[in-house]
Amino acid sequence: MLEIKDLHVSIDETEILKGINLSVKAGEVHAIMGPNGSGKSTLANIIVGRPGYTVTRGEVIFEGQNIMQMFPEDRAKEGIFLAMQYPVELAGVRTWQFLKASVDALRKHRGEDQFSVRQFDRLLDEKRQIMQIGEDLIRRSVNEGYSGGEKKRNEILQLLLLNPKLALLDETDSGLDIDALRIVAEGVNTFKNSDNAVLLVTHYQRILNYITPDYVHVLLDGRIARSGGKELAEELEDKGYEWIIKDVAAAAS
Repeated sequence: MLEIKDLHVSIDETEILKGINLSVKAGEVHAIMGPNGSGKSTLANIIVGRPGYTVTRGEVIFEGQNIMQMFPEDRAKEGIFLAMQYPVELAGVRTWQFLKASVDALRKHRGEDQFSVRQFDRLLDEKRQIMQIGEDLIRRSVNEGYSGGEKKRNEILQLLLLNPKLALLDETDSGLDIDALRIVAEGVNTFKNSDNAVLLVTHYQRILNYITPDYVHVLLDGRIARSGGKELAEELEDKGYEWIIKDVAAAAS
């Protein structure tokens, strides 16, 4: 589904990603871990096409197509979704309107009829109950007056409604208490199946107690320094990143 080949990315002439190679197949969950500044969020932002970055080398192939020249909105229509680390407020845009417009835009792109209000409300009620989001939040402007946990649950509500092929979750677990973390993880587990894929960016192992990854990759200084299974995340929880940093330094010397 996703092939990243020798990806080099800079911001203001400072190289952030220094040769990323990664393959993600349908049905897989990949966790991207690493200390602050290692390039985790940059990788997610490049895949969705966020401006402000310069790709100096490499390719991002999504379902056989090089997407590097595609606009972010076109990548979204093709099935790439980003749950943001810091969800933004959209004053004056009611959440219900935002969600329905998003779903309608995708259906139009696929050549499908738009949902009637009744059809959309049935779908919305089903998904918001999974995310334990009340009707009062749906009536507010997008993320306006939401708590941190409500903002993150609203991101996963969007994921369930849009049902993309590839979900990028950029530190969706940050700032969540244990109950909100469990609800967010339940939403992600409800989403994932054999036809889609999840790329989960996180600092901590705790969300991986609820969402089981097929692969864990550790980014250090813009490179994938180590890959493994769920046991790698558990080892990081016990030891931190220092042992991998030392191993990389020893191999380079």
